[in-house]
Parts: sequence; C-alpha cells; structure tokens
Amino acid sequence: MGQNFIVSGREQGFLLPPDVREWLPADHLAWFVIDAVGEMDLDAFYAAYRADGHGRAAYEPSVMVAVILYAFATSVRSSRAIERHCRQDVAYRVITGNLVFDHATIARFICRHERALAELFSDVLKLCHRAGLVERGVVSIDGTRIAANASREVNYRLGQIAREIVAETKATDEAEDELYGEDRGDELPEELRTSEGRRKFFRQACEQPLGEDDERLADESEPEAETEAEREYEFDPERIVTRSAGRRGWLRDASRQLERRRWERPDPIPRSRAERLLLAAQRLEEDLGAERAGNEAYEAYRARGRMRDGRRFGRPSDPYQSPEVPAGKVNITDPDSKQIPDGLAFVQGYNVQAAVNEQQIVLAAEITNSSTDFSQLGPMVSATIDELERAGIDQTPEAVAADAGYWNEHHMDEVVAHEHIPVLLAPDKGGRGTPRKTWTGGRYEWMRTVLNSEHGRQCYRKRRQTVEPLFGNTKHNKGVSRFLRRGRVKVRAEWRLQMMTHNLTKLHSHQLAAAGA
Repeated sequence: MGQNFIVSGREQGFLLPPDVREWLPADHLAWFVIDAVGEMDLDAFYAAYRADGHGRAAYEPSVMVAVILYAFATSVRSSRAIERHCRQDVAYRVITGNLVFDHATIARFICRHERALAELFSDVLKLCHRAGLVERGVVSIDGTRIAANASREVNYRLGQIAREIVAETKATDEAEDELYGEDRGDELPEELRTSEGRRKFFRQACEQPLGEDDERLADESEPEAETEAEREYEFDPERIVTRSAGRRGWLRDASRQLERRRWERPDPIPRSRAERLLLAAQRLEEDLGAERAGNEAYEAYRARGRMRDGRRFGRPSDPYQSPEVPAGKVNITDPDSKQIPDGLAFVQGYNVQAAVNEQQIVLAAEITNSSTDFSQLGPMVSATIDELERAGIDQTPEAVAADAGYWNEHHMDEVVAHEHIPVLLAPDKGGRGTPRKTWTGGRYEWMRTVLNSEHGRQCYRKRRQTVEPLFGNTKHNKGVSRFLRRGRVKVRAEWRLQMMTHNLTKLHSHQLAAAGA
C-alpha cells in the first residue's frame, strides 16, 4: 500500500466562484476593521467626488479607508508596501475584494483626504466608548520625540540658502544659454506658431481628460499669502509678565503667535528643492519679524515706567538691536521640523503628544515642534475635552497626570479653574533625589505632599501603566521611529492614524476577550 497524502491541487481551477468569507476566521482583525469602517461617518470622503458620476471611476472610499486603517494597524505604512500586501496577503484581498491598488493611487488618496482621515479619530473613539473602554478616570499626558523625514545636516542659515539659490539660478541660466542659444527662451514652440498647429494642439488638449490632481487644483483656490509686514501681533502684559518676566517672555509670546498662524494657515511642503529653499528663506524672515515685534512690544511696555502691579521699574532695560539678517536655521527638507533634544542627543523631528486613559485608549493625539513639554499641558487637556465632545462623550477626566516636564503653573491654574479637573504633576524629575534649590515651598511642597499620599501615589502611578507602554509599543514594536511624510499637517495626520489604529486594535482585543469569557 502506497503512502497517503493530501494533494494540494495547486493547478485545479475553481469549480464555483470563490467566497472570500471562507479565507479568514470570523474573529480576524480584517473583518473587525471592515465592520468598524461601516460604522464611521465617511461623508467628507464622498463629498470630494462628483455627484453626477461623470469621469473615470474611482475606488470606493470605504474600501480605501479600510485598507489604510488595517495597514497602519499591522505596522504597514508605505504605500508601496500596501500595494505588495494587496497582491499577496489574504487579509488585504478580503478587504479589497480581490482588487489590487496601485501605490500611487493609495498615496494620492491619503494626500487628498488627509484631513478627513485625521478626523476619523473621533469616530474610533466613539466605538471605544460604546464598548465601555472610555470611562471616567485618570488621564495621563506625555510626549515623545519622533524623527521627521529630514536630515539634521540640511539645517541651513540664510546665507547658505541664498548661496544655493544663486548657484541654481546661474546653473539655470547656463543651461538655457546652451539650450536656446541666442533666443529668449519664451518663444512659442514650433507647432504653435501657425493657426493650423494651434487648432490641432488645443483640440488635443480638450480631448485629454484632467487628472485627479489637476481637478483638485482647478477647484481649489489658495488664499493669498500674508506678507510679514501685514502680520499683526497682540501682546497681553497680564499674561506675559505672569508667565515669564523680562524680554524673553515677550519674544516667546511673539514666537507662539507666529506658530499659531502657521498652524491656522499651513504651508504645503513643495517637492521641488528650489521651491523649498524659497520657503525656508521665508520662514527665517518670519522668525525675524516675530522677534522684532516682540522686542518693540517689550520696549513699549518698559517705556510706560511702571510694572503690572504698579511698581516702578528698576534700572533701564539692556539695549537690544534686532539683527538685520535672520540668525536662525531652518531645515530645507521639512521646514516645519525642528532639532529637539531626546536624552543626550538631538532629533530632527517632532514632539508628539498623547492623552491616554486607564484602559490605554488614546483620547487625544497631537504634534508640536516645540522642544519641550512646558507649554503642552493646557492644549492637550483642551484637545482631550474637544475629542470627547466630538465623539458624543459627556464626561470629563477625573484627574490629569503628567511628568515634571509639563510643570507650568499658568496652565495648571487654567485647567483647574476652567475645566475643573485636578492636576497631578511631579515637581521633580524621576532621577532627582532632592528638590531643586528654587523649587521649594508653596505649590511645590503642596504637590509633593499630594503625590506622597496614598491616594495621590496610586493615581499618579497609573501614568507609567498607560502612556509610557503606548510609546514603547509604537516606537519599538511597531517600528514607528520616523515619520514618512513632511509638513505639520501631513505629520499630524500620520500620527493620528497611528493612534486611532492603536485604539482599533485595543477594541478588537477587548471584544475577543469578552467573547471568550
């Protein structure tokens, strides 16, 4: 009797149409993502397409969203890698229904709908709330540094930028001289110099359909850029002097206002190096304009002769002359990224922030290019409350916990007074055995007493059990140590995709555990 084996039948054709529902178990993450996308509000995606159905057919947005969310949930971020998985991975074939998306199609979809993708964070949070994973408790806030898609070696000063622009201009002139010779270079092409040639050219242009990017650019009208001379800065001595007396406080406030404007009207990062050089030079001019505005406001404040509390100033302020040429540096690959300290080294990247509850569900995910966490407590608490409201969750955190880097008395007072949320903030760093020399008495001793109590110690300990494991899993297990996209808007969308897919996988694990209980 011969050996008995199960034959693979690799060359046997399907006798009946295949049913993809048989390819994956019912509790697979792919089915969960498909069901989750079905519960999300995708009106913003569908609104970007023509309602009359004219033009080339586009892929169904719900399918594209499901593929992107599943890819990020399984640590696949590159559009080319997603295309490879669509060809060879069964789970991707189940999600796409055996469609294979080109990597360019995936990348363009993400670029076209980056804001809508970022706003899906609230829909995922709503699903977590329905499952009972968003409960009132201690919310931990922390940040970590992630490298940008840029190199530290291309942080240029204005002089370096100017020299490179001049070099490119000379190279362009030499290339045009070689190409056009004695001609100006702006003459009409040969086929457009006759009426017959022009009629043929325009007839072909009318018959050629517009691409997706061309339609988007034709429909959208960009607002005119605001010049540095048109920008106005508003300074509130009550707030500035309370936070940081002296000239540095006014300069910091001017820089904060400029950064807020850049968030409200972000600059797209051009692909052309020449255009990025011009954008980098513009950024340095804006920084210098903010510095001059802060100095002028400070000098006007000192000229009044009295402090905020009515006392007279002491000696005159030190004379300060703003430089005629910007003295800072800017990265010409990603001008929004900054050199941020990370331990003993510096990272060219972003300071990403997350607010996490006791169930390790991310309630808010934002980014900043600020080098420290000093000014992030208030914005992160506000972002957390806004996300809960958008998700229809009418509850606020029981308390907020953060490490010593977030110690900002102004923000702490605002959170307690306006949001009525207690703040637990360590005045001393974890490795510091004794308090700082100037951080004694008053609020510092009171906070140390609170954190040393049994209840305070129990609440503050939750920070290490929630937000820090989140960053460890994201950076080391998922390999997210560097962003793939450039610019604050694109990086923010990428970070929120990471955090919302973290919530999705947590929700999936919770449902599996509940079903097996």
